[in-house]
Amino acid sequence: MLAQPFKPPSAGRIAACLGLFLLGVVVGIAGALVQAAWFPGGLLLALAGAAGLFLGGARAVGSRSGAVAGAAGWAVVVVLLTAGRPEGDFMFAAGGGSYIFLLGGMALAVICATMGRGRQPDGDGIRPGK
Repeated sequence: MLAQPFKPPSAGRIAACLGLFLLGVVVGIAGALVQAAWFPGGLLLALAGAAGLFLGGARAVGSRSGAVAGAAGWAVVVVLLTAGRPEGDFMFAAGGGSYIFLLGGMALAVICATMGRGRQPDGDGIRPGK
């Protein structure tokens, strides 16, 4: 059971992960805008949206890859938005809310990506081997 040959992912799983990546980009952009607009409530809404994407992606795909795909899209866009432009424009202010959004979102991504269901052996629920 442990040493099974590698099977490439199906086309449906690849499409689902690509869709979750793009959804992560959208959630990252929306969260960056909302958390600054309505400070306490917007920050909670942005983090709840990110957590919903990560956990929902893992449940929808049925493995940790769903959470990782959404988290990768979220992280890419948030890191790109933190960089300042040559004109001096920036998306995130230097306040505490921005740091809570960045660090909280990263922590949620790690938590949801590592909260996978363990593989259970097939058969009845008693001890294996008996």
